[in-house]
Amino acid sequence: MDATEQITMIKNALHRSLQDARRSVLGKLTGLGEHSLRRPMTPTGTNLLGVVKHLGSLEYGYLGEVFGRPAPEPMRWNEDGSVWHNGDMWARADESSAYILGFYRRACAHADETVASLDLDAPGSVPWWDETMRETTLGAILIHMLDDTLRHAGHIDIVRELIDGRAGTDVADVGNEQWWREYVSQLHAVADAFEDHS
Repeated sequence: MDATEQITMIKNALHRSLQDARRSVLGKLTGLGEHSLRRPMTPTGTNLLGVVKHLGSLEYGYLGEVFGRPAPEPMRWNEDGSVWHNGDMWARADESSAYILGFYRRACAHADETVASLDLDAPGSVPWWDETMRETTLGAILIHMLDDTLRHAGHIDIVRELIDGRAGTDVADVGNEQWWREYVSQLHAVADAFEDHS
């Protein structure tokens, strides 16, 4: 295998990993209604649709705009500046779950076209990064986007579990419902031994 083939293999592996992470993100939203998809589940307001909306913005930005391929659809939160106040982290009342999920899928398809058309060393420029770090390559951005998607997929996993108890795919392999109750009870007991009673 020559160097060009190795580079292509690396690019394809990164792209596949990103696509797998995207599927994981979407898979965690199945079976939930509008309220559950929108409900803030952490003190900072983390909610499922908001995370997906944010990820769609990142796909259009990093794997679109950075390589001279701006989003073909408007993003109101960018246009009105609310992105700087978490406007991309929640779904407005007039943004249905179907719209947000469609937005994410379209952004991913747009990003896939960028990846397919460029080599790993293709240059890009991230206008919202510090000037000293702005110049980059497709390879670096693929790794950045994979990292962002996996991190947010973890947030989605936890939020989904908080909503209805649906956890990872291997939960049943570890133990049944009774086993998990006893396990969590044990964790509470150990944590409580360290509770500050002052």
